[in-house]
Amino acid sequence: MPEQDQDLDNPAYAAFAWGRFKRILWWMTGAALLATGVAELTLYWSLGGLDWVTATATFLGVFLTIMLTAALMGLMFLSSGSGHDERVEDPLRDQIEIGD
Repeated sequence: MPEQDQDLDNPAYAAFAWGRFKRILWWMTGAALLATGVAELTLYWSLGGLDWVTATATFLGVFLTIMLTAALMGLMFLSSGSGHDERVEDPLRDQIEIGD
């Protein structure tokens, strides 16, 4: 695909990019569930039986942390890969002194 077509303003590329983002999130959901299961089993083996509050808090804490991280990283790569980062105009570019 030519570089000018790799933009979220292009409906075909936007459908492709958002589809890839959703696919990545589905894979990360599986990884998050696996990591959550490992965390729950580790706590169970080290502490014995878990209270339902502990098990629920562990599940939500681990799962939501991984999913939030996956979503933010995915959006960062979506923005970078679609050319949105290059199109940002810095109004202070001429006013910033770099170095001495």
